[in-house]
Amino acid sequence: MNKNMSLDDLQTVTKIQKRYLQGIEEGNYDMMPGAFYVRAFIKQYAEAVGLEPEEVFTQYASEVPATHNEDIPEKISRVQSRTSISPNHSKIFDILPKVLIAIIVIGIIAAIWYFLQKNASDADQNSKKSDNQTVTYQKSDNLKTDETDSKDQSTKDDANKEEPSKTEDKTQDEMAKEPTQELTVAESKGDATTYELKNADDFQVKIVSTGETWINMLNGKGYSFFQGTLKKGETDNKTVDYSKEEEAVIVVGNAANTEIYVNDQKLEYKVSPTDVVTQNITIKKDADDSVGE
Repeated sequence: MNKNMSLDDLQTVTKIQKRYLQGIEEGNYDMMPGAFYVRAFIKQYAEAVGLEPEEVFTQYASEVPATHNEDIPEKISRVQSRTSISPNHSKIFDILPKVLIAIIVIGIIAAIWYFLQKNASDADQNSKKSDNQTVTYQKSDNLKTDETDSKDQSTKDDANKEEPSKTEDKTQDEMAKEPTQELTVAESKGDATTYELKNADDFQVKIVSTGETWINMLNGKGYSFFQGTLKKGETDNKTVDYSKEEEAVIVVGNAANTEIYVNDQKLEYKVSPTDVVTQNITIKKDADDSVGE
């Protein structure tokens, strides 16, 4: 109230659902995912309104559950997304880079084969013309006698054989000049880090749990594509296509057990997960790389 903020404002700032914020204010912790997330949500709430989290925990020690008395819950109700991505689409996006590489390799092989066939055909035509104009035959045994023409033709054939190699080198050089994806830290403050994505046509974000973690995957406007728990050995990963979005916002409840991949490139945490367990990760795609969406 002193900050003149509504629960909707707090939801936008903390990325925590409004019903959880109401639960914190009412002391209704049974509706929370678990004790671990109760303290994590209270910490984000306090920081958003300018309070010291440790002072809040000390003042309400008898009411706030302690993390060592309760393990992370096995399952949390998941928010149903209006545009949820099916497992089949996730699999397609996983194999898409491999398919593109295979198409490029096949294209290179086809180009080399075309130039070889073209050069071989040209060589045969040149050989026939040379034979008709310069080769003479002996009346007795019809044997070729002009060795000079044969040597000249051999030289032309050798020159033609070198052209595919030059073409292949040129194709490889052009591929090498293609810019590679860059994922760099643009800003870092407290538990919030902003990354910038450059030289990327796709914008696929994959979350992998190496133990058990809670995540919330949103866009820059606060719309949640997925919210829930990932657990190794069960549902341990989730992929969201952000190609039509300008940025991806990832709220990580247990960073020590969470790996983030952007187009198969692993994101390196700017803030150590062992120092800050709950982190807010924002990934902004360079506007120059946007596909005409």
